[in-house]
Amino acid sequence: MLLVLWNIGAGQAQPIDRRAVVDRHRVTITQPDTLGSLTVGNGRFGFTVDATGLQSFPEQYARGIPLGTQSEWGWHRFPNPARYQFTETLQSVEVNGTPRPYAVQWRQAGRHQQAADYFRQNPHRLQLGNLGFIILKKDGQAAQLGDLKNVRQQLDLWTGTISSTFTVEGAPVSVTTCAHVQQDIVAVRVVSDLLRQQRISLRLRFPYPTNAFTDVGTYYASASAHQTRLERPGPTSVRFHRQLDQDRYSVTARLSQPAPVRAAAGHDFRIEPSGASAFEAVVQFSAESLPSRLPTFTEVQTSSRLGWERFWQSGGAIDLAGSTDPRAAELERRVVLSQYLTRVQCAGDSPPQETGLTYNSWYGRPHMEMYWWHSAHYALWGRTDLLSKSMGWYQRALAGAREIARRQGYRGVRWQKMTDPNGGETASSVGSFLIWQQPHPIYLAELIYRNQPSKAVLEQYRTVIFETADFMASFASLNPKTGRYDLGKGIIPAQECFDPAQTLNPPYELAYWTWGLQAAQRWRTRLNLPPNPDWQRVIDGLAPLPQQDGVYRAAENVTDSYSPDSRYTIDHPAVLAALSTLPANGVVDRAVMQRTYDTVDRVWHWDHTWGWDFPMVAMTATRLGQPDRALDALFKEVAKNTYLVNGHNYQDKRLTLYLPGNGGLLAAVALMCAGYDGNTTPTPGFPKNGRWMVKWEGLKPMP
Repeated sequence: MLLVLWNIGAGQAQPIDRRAVVDRHRVTITQPDTLGSLTVGNGRFGFTVDATGLQSFPEQYARGIPLGTQSEWGWHRFPNPARYQFTETLQSVEVNGTPRPYAVQWRQAGRHQQAADYFRQNPHRLQLGNLGFIILKKDGQAAQLGDLKNVRQQLDLWTGTISSTFTVEGAPVSVTTCAHVQQDIVAVRVVSDLLRQQRISLRLRFPYPTNAFTDVGTYYASASAHQTRLERPGPTSVRFHRQLDQDRYSVTARLSQPAPVRAAAGHDFRIEPSGASAFEAVVQFSAESLPSRLPTFTEVQTSSRLGWERFWQSGGAIDLAGSTDPRAAELERRVVLSQYLTRVQCAGDSPPQETGLTYNSWYGRPHMEMYWWHSAHYALWGRTDLLSKSMGWYQRALAGAREIARRQGYRGVRWQKMTDPNGGETASSVGSFLIWQQPHPIYLAELIYRNQPSKAVLEQYRTVIFETADFMASFASLNPKTGRYDLGKGIIPAQECFDPAQTLNPPYELAYWTWGLQAAQRWRTRLNLPPNPDWQRVIDGLAPLPQQDGVYRAAENVTDSYSPDSRYTIDHPAVLAALSTLPANGVVDRAVMQRTYDTVDRVWHWDHTWGWDFPMVAMTATRLGQPDRALDALFKEVAKNTYLVNGHNYQDKRLTLYLPGNGGLLAAVALMCAGYDGNTTPTPGFPKNGRWMVKWEGLKPMP
């Protein structure tokens, strides 16, 4: 059997039956699984449910995939009675003989450390509320998770609808859950004779935020620290006015029939329907009290169905049916579910956090070095509008990024690493020294322009690109001994196990700096502007990628990159990233990178990596012309390369989901199918061994 390739862009075959591909990966849960939680949402709002189809058991799921309700707008800030100022987090750090102020986590106890902690923790993303069931057993006791029997739950990816059925003491319960594609609304329909018996009620609980690294939405203490005011606009509507310190929001429900609402505790409410065997509720979460009419359950369901049909019929698709490699079905499953998850969790107007709209990691804050891994795939899969939406963050963050560059003595903008929707800065002893987030807006804007070449796009990103490049050129320091421009010292590379005081010229950052400045020059050419001479001096004079014994070093100052006792064979194998998302570009020697790849593959501690590393390595293998190894990278048997039944990329007990892994997988598969600029090999990331039948359409080549 020969490998068969279809590329609809080249008109070679009939279009993919997209619904068939999506439908064969419906998620089915047949028993309560705390790692099998399912989410509905619209990219700006996410609602994650347990086996009941709502959030009935948040405490039991807290250590799995938590049952979060989160939004883009839902943020909270603890009071600051000590009046900490961000300037108190700054510490003078000598960089190549020049002292520069960096926002760091102070090691010694005291006010500086307390200020750093405050600005790391604030603002943080809110868990907006837990909406679940209370189901009473015959003895009047509330059913527990173990009382659910005959569980069958299914996520229909094509319509964005979750159907859940189960029994309690033999009584069947059927639940349908969906979300509105434009509004922050979840809708639920429950059918059961237990409703007639007044044994099912809706429970809405409001937790208080924590100042912990994570917030899984189950902290019900500190009741006096926040307020919930109940309002009944009518017999079939209820509104909850929430206030947490200076932050406010509201939750409004439309009920299919009149039902009493009572407060079981200060922030714990019960909606108690009776008299019918079916009940519907439409619940809206909003930053303000909205007087407008809420849609019906049927209208929300229709919105979900039409919105998801439009999504699946847009952009790219891949069909691996007919492949005989036993990994093909699993790869297709991961690809389909990753499209769903990133659309639900990472498609808003701001860059997402690494755990999306499910639960807080790093206090709910976006990490801008991960933004490429969350979002570049949208352009590569022909869904450019979903990338363009969140790119607006760079405009909002310009002022803050300019201030960082100014105070450190550089031109242009130095982009924040761990941030918030408005570009706030975070004190960090790692993040403040990272630089590989800097070229991301140039790369992502370039992807947008490749798909939508227009003067409007050029003007839209002109300021962001030019000021980004200004910083990059001024950050590179001229080495008087070599006559070359260096990156460092005073940096931590993408492989974060390095001392910033010593680190010099890591290969990935050097390659990315060159490519980013070249792309910025192309932007000027498109706008009929002359090349920037400051940028060009750095492009022409940047230090070469450091080598030792015919392989690339992790950094110029590291001489034991790959020795058996080296401490540099953990974390991201970022040396390979110099030829992954980036082309060789005259900077990377492919023969040296091949030897580096072989060495890294042999000596790396792969159990100490992260979920996006495996797609990154697959991209390097693809560009090196080794598709077998690209597939091997995607299926490396390591815990952090686990993809759960719901498609989430599991990392460990702390990070039970990790969306950069899902986004990275989609970017890698796009490269493996559509290739890259200058590539002439069809589907360069798939072996031509007769075991792979790859049908794809709508994917875009990578630079």
